[in-house]
Amino acid sequence: MLNTSPVAAGKIVGSRYRIVRELGRGGFGRTYLAEDVNRYNEYCVLKEFSPQVQSTQELQKAQELFRREAEMLYNLQHPQIPQFRELFAECEANQSCLFLVQDYVAGESYQQLLARGKRFREREVTQLLSDILPVLEYIHSENVIHRDISPDNLIQNTDGKPVLIDFGSVKQVVEANLYQLLRQPFATKIGKKGYAPDEQLNLGQAFPSSDLYALAVTILVLLTGREPQDLYDNSTATWRWRDRVNISPSLANILERMLAHRPESRYQSAAEVLQALQTGNSSKVSTIKTVALTPPNSPQTNSISRNFNWRWLGLVKGGTIAASAVILPGILAFSFVRSHFLPTGVSSTPINDNENPSLSKREQEQLDKIVARSQNLPIPEAEFYRQVDQLFHSQYPELQKRPLTNEQKDAEYRKQWSAIAEELLDRLESSQ
Repeated sequence: MLNTSPVAAGKIVGSRYRIVRELGRGGFGRTYLAEDVNRYNEYCVLKEFSPQVQSTQELQKAQELFRREAEMLYNLQHPQIPQFRELFAECEANQSCLFLVQDYVAGESYQQLLARGKRFREREVTQLLSDILPVLEYIHSENVIHRDISPDNLIQNTDGKPVLIDFGSVKQVVEANLYQLLRQPFATKIGKKGYAPDEQLNLGQAFPSSDLYALAVTILVLLTGREPQDLYDNSTATWRWRDRVNISPSLANILERMLAHRPESRYQSAAEVLQALQTGNSSKVSTIKTVALTPPNSPQTNSISRNFNWRWLGLVKGGTIAASAVILPGILAFSFVRSHFLPTGVSSTPINDNENPSLSKREQEQLDKIVARSQNLPIPEAEFYRQVDQLFHSQYPELQKRPLTNEQKDAEYRKQWSAIAEELLDRLESSQ
């Protein structure tokens, strides 16, 4: 539970920090502008974490847990990252708080600039990318993922340079340790909805490419002046922004690749994005997710490939699907969907076997094995099939995501899809 009482202006905490005003608040506490009385009243920022621990011993334990993680920030030395100063505890009136102290950055956040009516053009966002990508490359080389990039957490300093603030990775460690200390379940996923990618919000995983995704969303917001939810189409799981901006195709393609749904489809480092910006050379990838449906806990699900029909890949569009269905990206489910969950008004005329020859016994067996192995993975089956689809379509863009068929003309494509699935299975199984 949080300490709900803000620290009053003028109060000195930690025997040296005089509170000037509150800058903001979040789920675990507040952020204050303060004066360091031991450094000639120099401004600094105090980030408050205020759980209601029960004893001084518990608070000391929390401080011990935080020391190692706080050191991570302390060791980051970059002119575009506020210097971490110290971590200290403050106890008063049965309320215990922990404070992180960082340098204060004079300037406005990019969110404040937007709120004042500022609109960014290609030249300005390209400069922003050129200025901030080296910062990301640096923190990633130190094995630190920011996790919370957004216009709120980028400040344009008095020199016009962007400064990266409010590291979500440290907030996550702090909050997790507090929950551990208080023996409470911890399920917080750090990152702003709309800015953070799926692997971060839904799985709690973050990679350098997760920061690149959030940075791309930030750029879209700056270019359009619109919030992420206004630019993202939940029904198709795609970003819709190109018609709202006037930028070069090269920058647009770079942003699209940064926004790829699958982490492996994005640039893998900030240096790669910077190089693409400088050369104007980007490999465009699709961010569209393949979507199919299949009923949960169905006996047929274990033998989807027995009814396998490549011809109907992508057929089911629109309409009302049975309430028992769940989203399952991937190629294998489509014939089952067609047989059992076709929307009203969509033809269910049987396919002529002469027009749609059956798969060979060997191919059927191969698909059966893929289905069986996918059910024992450390990731959901839906995620596995989505990754296979994206890998396949990125290797064969000439198909333009057209449905595969059971016919001989698609035999090599089916073979390659299965090979990609088996290779991914091997990698995922070896990581368990």
